[in-house]
Amino acid sequence: MKDLIVVRGGGDLATGTIYKLRKCGFPVLVLETGAPSAIRRNVAFSEAVYQGSQQVEDMTCRLANSLEQARQWLDENQLVLLVDPAGEAIARLKPMAVVDAILAKKNLGTHREMAPITVALGPGFTAGVDVDAVVETKRGHNLGRVLWQGTAAPNTGIPGVIAGYGKERVIHSPAEGILRNVCKITDTVRRGQVIAAVETAAGTVPVEATLDGLLRGLIRDDYPVTKGFKIADIDPRVEEYQNCFTISDKARCIAGGVLEAVIQLKGERGV
Repeated sequence: MKDLIVVRGGGDLATGTIYKLRKCGFPVLVLETGAPSAIRRNVAFSEAVYQGSQQVEDMTCRLANSLEQARQWLDENQLVLLVDPAGEAIARLKPMAVVDAILAKKNLGTHREMAPITVALGPGFTAGVDVDAVVETKRGHNLGRVLWQGTAAPNTGIPGVIAGYGKERVIHSPAEGILRNVCKITDTVRRGQVIAAVETAAGTVPVEATLDGLLRGLIRDDYPVTKGFKIADIDPRVEEYQNCFTISDKARCIAGGVLEAVIQLKGERGV
């Protein structure tokens, strides 16, 4: 298919890129794992794995059951997701571009031979070696910048500051087990409030809110988690309710960098 772009990963940041590429007229196929762990599920196309389809803002992504079905829906100008964590469909489809938006902080197998154009998001890749271009994902002056040499800033493990809060915004699992949600995304919570629990072999461990705010992200109920696994995201700006349903400023900024890299390379290489 002419101008096909395969995006590996369908989380909330990847969704910003997928959305922008589609809005700019590119056919897009999303590749995901069989059990995505997105936190901001309302704005992640990866939720189509569980639901069959997922709408983000005014765009819907459908889960294909096979590569043949994916091809058919792409021909019908639909946005399609396929469970294919190894990226086996890439060699068969021969896309114009591959975008690694897994955001695993390391390279899980993407390389320049996959397509005429290759772009990766965040740390774990070297521009000009692993992929053609890397887009910076760290908040700050260089967010969304296209790097043609070198690597993105290393992962610090500290979220960007919003309304004076940084690491407190993100909640990690206190134990290994099965997550049982008490609250839901969009709930207003208070510091110390139990928002979920982890069922372990030794008993149930509560998960408490770390600050007052809006529960903007929460991993799916019944999801198996390990200790330290990211499970929730609280926005201290309780008035920003609509943010639970819209692509973030960070995701849109990164998407602009991806679009810039794809269009520049497409023009230079005549693909």
